[in-house]
Amino acid sequence: MKITAIKPYPAWSVWRNVFLVKIETDEGIYGWGEGGTSWRELGMAGVTEHFSQILIGKDPMQPGRIWQEMYRSAYFEGGRVITGAMSAIDIALHDIIGKKLGVPVYQLLGGKQRDWVPCFATTSAPTAEEMIESAGKLMEDGWECMRLSVGERWTESPSVFEPREDIPRQVDALIRARAQLGRKVVIGIDYHHRLSVAEAASFCQAMPPGTLDFVEEPIRDESVASYETLRQMTPIPFALGEEFSSKWQFLPYIEKGLTNYARVDMGNVGGFTEAQKVAGWCEAHYIDLMPHNPLGPINTAASAHLAMATPNFAWLEMFQRLEEREQEADRLYPGNFRAVGGRMEVPDRPGLGIDVDEDAIANSPMHPDDWVVSRLVRRDGSVTNW
Repeated sequence: MKITAIKPYPAWSVWRNVFLVKIETDEGIYGWGEGGTSWRELGMAGVTEHFSQILIGKDPMQPGRIWQEMYRSAYFEGGRVITGAMSAIDIALHDIIGKKLGVPVYQLLGGKQRDWVPCFATTSAPTAEEMIESAGKLMEDGWECMRLSVGERWTESPSVFEPREDIPRQVDALIRARAQLGRKVVIGIDYHHRLSVAEAASFCQAMPPGTLDFVEEPIRDESVASYETLRQMTPIPFALGEEFSSKWQFLPYIEKGLTNYARVDMGNVGGFTEAQKVAGWCEAHYIDLMPHNPLGPINTAASAHLAMATPNFAWLEMFQRLEEREQEADRLYPGNFRAVGGRMEVPDRPGLGIDVDEDAIANSPMHPDDWVVSRLVRRDGSVTNW
């Protein structure tokens, strides 16, 4: 079997811009993958076109070797846009292999470790009361882990973010949430690397012990030493790694004990080939995977297969969307995976077990006014982290 075509599709899909890749073969078997470097969809498309020049004619049954060739065959290896494209290609190759062998992808990864995938929910609301009410409804539906936040974190403008004003708002709301929701539910918050070390320490130290089970991405990841400093200032577990684009980027955070939950993103890290290496490394350090999954149904399916085959696994991220959006996803992605009550069933269909309405995606151009890069500023006009 040989690869005959690699088709990149930067497109609008259901609720956001996505980057999909379809790989076709001379046996008529095809696979779908998704890249995760949000707002760089056109960049990933360009990289994919470069890769297609060296991958056409290759054997799709050799994803590990193809991964190495994509990564090592240029002087300037790696980088998030490059590994985003690599991720989509690698996921699509595994979809092809599963279909060729007549088995679900999780079977290629070592087989089932569990019967279903535990998931966590995300909820936010303008006020603490509404946030807690939404969280309570999730608990009633069976969700046992969730990220909470109050408001959109902005002040008087959607482009203005003031950390020192946001911190007490989140602290007060989370303390109230724990008191009202009880101890059974797992509660975390995603700070989206918008804080400095001092700000993150202030936030964590304001939390009574046992209020939070994890803080996700409190500061940016470029400086490992900064995370070492922050680690010494709080006992709250960290959930890190959604933006990491290789096992090498995970290395210091795993070896130094800086992450307690590995937020592996299948669309960023390099697909199944790289994610399994990170998972094994984490297992050796008693770190559970908690995959980042804000993208489309293809990335969700890939993440679910990884979860099925990974022993050290905590929860898969799932967003609660309006039913009409879920129905649209069902239409565009036959076999669309859904989570119900914090559980996701993974079918035993060959490959990923999900398909794509290619004509619809091909005729759904990206929305230039949606999901564009948000440029946040402080009230004084200075640029701050998105």
